[in-house]
Amino acid sequence: MAVDERLLKVYTTKRCGDCIVTKAVLDRLGIVYEEVDIDQDPGAAATVLAINGGYRTVPTVVLPDGRVLVEPSRRTLLSALGLPVEP
Repeated sequence: MAVDERLLKVYTTKRCGDCIVTKAVLDRLGIVYEEVDIDQDPGAAATVLAINGGYRTVPTVVLPDGRVLVEPSRRTLLSALGLPVEP
């Protein structure tokens, strides 16, 4: 069962290479997500700090079911979204 992509939230920064990769994977698959730049939104930065034990680690991906992925690999991201993972 795939997640409701409209509720996917990705916390990022503009200078983060892993964020660019995560967004590219989602974009290539046509998955709709909300991007939140923690450098521009102090409330979002506080959320990421709380989720990650005081660290500003991005990308932090919050799935609709509440699961959180921190710096996920492509394989981990696809699996969490219920999509096929290529070997």
